[in-house]
Amino acid sequence: MDKNTYTKNILKEWPCIKLKEVAKIRSNKKVKEIENVASIPMELIPDSGIFADYRVVPIEQVKSSTYCEAGDILLAKITPSLENGKQGIVPFDVPNDFALATTEVFPIAPEEDKIDRFFLFYLLKFDKFRQKIIASMTGTTGRQRASKKAVENLLIPLPPLPEQRKIAEILRTVDEAIEKTDLAIERTERLKKGLMGRLLTRGIKHERFKKTKLGEIPEEWKVVRIKDTGRVLTGKTPPTSEDRYWNGEIPFITPADIGDTPYVYTTNRYVTTEGIEKAGKLLPKDTVLVVCIGSTIGKVALTYQESITNQQINAIMCKDSVNPHYLYYALLFHSKRLKSWAGTAAVPIIKKSLFEKFKIPLPSLSEQKQISEILLTVDKKLELLRKRREKLERIKRGLMKDLLTGRRRVHVTTEKHK
Repeated sequence: MDKNTYTKNILKEWPCIKLKEVAKIRSNKKVKEIENVASIPMELIPDSGIFADYRVVPIEQVKSSTYCEAGDILLAKITPSLENGKQGIVPFDVPNDFALATTEVFPIAPEEDKIDRFFLFYLLKFDKFRQKIIASMTGTTGRQRASKKAVENLLIPLPPLPEQRKIAEILRTVDEAIEKTDLAIERTERLKKGLMGRLLTRGIKHERFKKTKLGEIPEEWKVVRIKDTGRVLTGKTPPTSEDRYWNGEIPFITPADIGDTPYVYTTNRYVTTEGIEKAGKLLPKDTVLVVCIGSTIGKVALTYQESITNQQINAIMCKDSVNPHYLYYALLFHSKRLKSWAGTAAVPIIKKSLFEKFKIPLPSLSEQKQISEILLTVDKKLELLRKRREKLERIKRGLMKDLLTGRRRVHVTTEKHK
């Protein structure tokens, strides 16, 4: 078959065939009478990773479903799941060798003597081919679906089986490294959560405690208002119509720039020296930032360098008696309580005057430093793990681009495959 536009960069030695020539999309069918069944709802199909998860439930609890068997590839067919990469292989250990998945997937069964299931899995993950399916989606905005015909007629490359297996093996090795990193991130996040819960309520080596409106805290600790911890400033956006205020070197921080790390290292926009004059005071390094307007109220961060913020953020320039890292963690720990202060308005808001009255527990400066140093150590480990994951994802994307198009060939041993 002639290669069309989206397959023109595939290695010429590899034929391009329609997916339906090497795999079938299963038809739904009624299962035999059993008490319990493996259920795979959409939330158990991964955005990244290989295998879907499942839960065993009484069969009468499954109202509508798609029949699939162990080893099938479940490909999401709806918006936005397809675009987000929702795809997973039905685990080989499902009871009775079959499962009932969400109706919003195509269960694809590869013909193993023609195509390796893991090779096909990665082809369907590869943006070059997934985008072809996405382009075929029909329906109203937000409710679009891919058609069975578009998936069946998708042109895919077909290297020799041994080469398919080797490509899949390489990509699985990277995916397994990503999964191990994900597990390490989850464990470290649980550790951080546990440490915050203990250190920010019980402190370090305290034996006597007192009851407060914030809960039980060490007897030596105080309960203070935000205004007692430092100077509170609300950000301001320089006029966006004036080019001379923008594209400078000073970070302009908005809620979208605040992520999982304590510090804001980079921002989407930067301002000039003239822009600073229109935005108010330049905030020094280690200023505590708290989102107080919008859907992300309660997000907290620290400035990594001199910066300004927009009007959705209140900044706290700490007094000498308050450690900014401790204040960051205290506000992060109490963020849900802070969010509850916003009320139920269409656009949630905590005005500066109200924010300044928000209370947190405050230990001595030396204990603040001890607590923050422990938590910063955990956050540094998390940061390294997340960077490792990002690097692995970049490696995987590069390998998929090279290996799945034949731009880079793999060495295949001459051993025979059954």
